[in-house]
Amino acid sequence: MREIRRYIFFFLAVLAALALKSVMTMEKFEEVSGFRGAVLKDEIWNPLIASSVNDNLLSVIIDHKEYTSEDYPFFMDDKLSVMVPVAILRDALGCSAHIYEGERLLVEKRSGSVEFFLDKETANVNGEEEAVVSPFTWKDDMYYVSLNDLSDYLDYSYAWDIVENQARASDTGGGAAVVPARYDLREKQRVSAVRNQGVFGTCWAFAALGALESSLLPEQSELYSADHMTLANGFNLTQNDGGEYTMGMAYLAAWKGPVYEADDPYGDNVTDESLTAVKHVQEIRVIDGKDYEKIKEAVFQYGGVQTSIYNGLRSSSSESPYYNNNTFAYCYIGTEKPNHDVVIIGWDDNYPRENFSADLEGDGAFICQNSWGSDFGEDGVFYISYYDTNIGTHNVVYTRIDDIDNYDNIYQNDLCGWIGQLGYNKESVYGANIYTAGGDEELTAAGFYATGKDSQYELYVVRNFENEESFERRIPVASGRLNQAGYYTVDFDHAIAVEPGERYAIVLHIITPDSVHPLAIEYAADDVTANVILSDGESYISSNGFRWTGVEEVENCNLCIKVFSNNQ
Repeated sequence: MREIRRYIFFFLAVLAALALKSVMTMEKFEEVSGFRGAVLKDEIWNPLIASSVNDNLLSVIIDHKEYTSEDYPFFMDDKLSVMVPVAILRDALGCSAHIYEGERLLVEKRSGSVEFFLDKETANVNGEEEAVVSPFTWKDDMYYVSLNDLSDYLDYSYAWDIVENQARASDTGGGAAVVPARYDLREKQRVSAVRNQGVFGTCWAFAALGALESSLLPEQSELYSADHMTLANGFNLTQNDGGEYTMGMAYLAAWKGPVYEADDPYGDNVTDESLTAVKHVQEIRVIDGKDYEKIKEAVFQYGGVQTSIYNGLRSSSSESPYYNNNTFAYCYIGTEKPNHDVVIIGWDDNYPRENFSADLEGDGAFICQNSWGSDFGEDGVFYISYYDTNIGTHNVVYTRIDDIDNYDNIYQNDLCGWIGQLGYNKESVYGANIYTAGGDEELTAAGFYATGKDSQYELYVVRNFENEESFERRIPVASGRLNQAGYYTVDFDHAIAVEPGERYAIVLHIITPDSVHPLAIEYAADDVTANVILSDGESYISSNGFRWTGVEEVENCNLCIKVFSNNQ
C-alpha cells in the first residue's frame, strides 16, 4: 500500500507541475485553453484516494479518544469526507444526536443545532440553510454523517493526515458548557406518555420505565409494563410497599424485562411471569449526587433521568407548603429523606425563584415528569427548584438499550442485583463467578457494577475451571475505565470458545477510588431481599489475584458478575 501511495503522490506532484506550467503558459498566450487535468482531478482522483484510505486501517481521533475502522464502520466517501456512524455521536462528541421520522438528524451542542436531511446537500444550521460537503446517508443498515460537516458547524477543528490515514477533530468551544441554559425534552418529542400510578407505591417503576422509554425516543416509541416490573422482580414486596432505583436496575440488567404494557396491563395486581424481555438493557449509569451539570448532560444526550425527592404532596389534588399550585413549582428544604421518584426531562436556569413558595437564593429549576396522571401540574409535569434538598441526589440514566438479538445467552446468579458491597478495606478487589457452558458457545462480554466513579477494571476468562489453582491460567479479555458508577456491559477484545458442559470462570479485577468495598454483591439484607437465592452460584474473592477464597467463607452472598455468550 505504501507503494500505491507513493505513486499517487508522484502523479499529484506531476499534475501540480503541469498545472503550474499551464498557468505560466496562459500568462503568455491567453488564447490557450485551461489544463484539462485540473478539471478531472476531483472526478478521477478522489475515488482513488478514498479507495486507498478505505483499504487500510482508518483511524478517527475525536477529543483525544481514538476510534478505528476495526471496531467502527468508518469510511471515506468520494468527496473525501470521513463518514461516521450516527450511533457514536452522543458519546464521541458529547452532543445530542437523534433521528426523526427516519430521515432527519438533529445534532445539538451548547446552544447550537444542525439539522441534516437524508441524501440532501444542505443542512439547517441554527435556522439558516447551509451547504454540506457530504449528505447525511443510509448505508449497510446504518446512518452516517460527515465528520467534516459536523466539525464545521459544531465548533470543532478538523484535520486529515493522509500518511497516518487518520482524521482528527477537537472541540474548540473553550471549555464552555456542553448544554444550553434551557432545555425541554417535550419540545424534542423525547418524553414518554404521562402515566398514573393510582393508589399504589409504584412511582419507582414508573420513573424507571419513563426514563427508559425517553432514552429510546424519538427513534422508538414504546410503553412498558410497570405491573411486570413491580410484581415479577424477585424482591419480596407488593405494589403497596414502594421501592427504589436499584430494584429497577436489577430487573432490567437481569433481562427480566421490560415487557410491553399491552401484555401486562397496570392495576389488576396480576402479572404473567412467563413474559420475556423485549429489550436488553446493557448499561445504566448512576450520576453522583447533586452534580447538576452531569444530570443536564445526561438528559441532553440520552433522555430522561430517574431521580428521587421528598414529596410533601399525597395526591394530585392535595396541597402542601412546598408546592405552588398556580405555577406548578415545588421546593422542599429540610431533613426528610426521599420518598418519591420522578423523571427529570429538562431544566431552566432562569426559572424565576418567585414561582416557589419558599424564599430562595436564586433562580433555576429542573422540569420533572410525575406519575400522577395529566391532571397534576402542567399536564403531568412540574418544576423542582435547584435548591430542593433531595432533587439530583440519586440519579439513573439508561445509556445502552439493545435489541434482544445482541447476545444469545446470559449467565448470572445475581437476579436482585446490587444490594451491598464487598472488599478488603481497600480500593481494589478481585472477584470471580463460575459458570457451566450450555453448549458450543463463544463468551463475548461481561456485565458488572461499578460502585463508584472513575473505576478501573480488568476482565479475564479461565477455561476448564477446576479449583482455585485454575485462576493462574486466566486469559485477559478486556480492560478500561468507567467515569461514573452504574451497571456496565463490556465486550471482550476477542471471544473465548467454550464447550458444552465446560466449567469456566469470569474474573473481574476492579479498582474504585476512595472505596473500601468496591465489589457489588447480592445478599439477604432485609425483608425485601429475603427471597434472594444464594444457592445458584459459585464465587471466589481475592485481595491480590493470587490467593483466592470461596465467597461463602467471607459473606453469604453472590457476586454481581454476569457473562454473555453467542452460540457457535
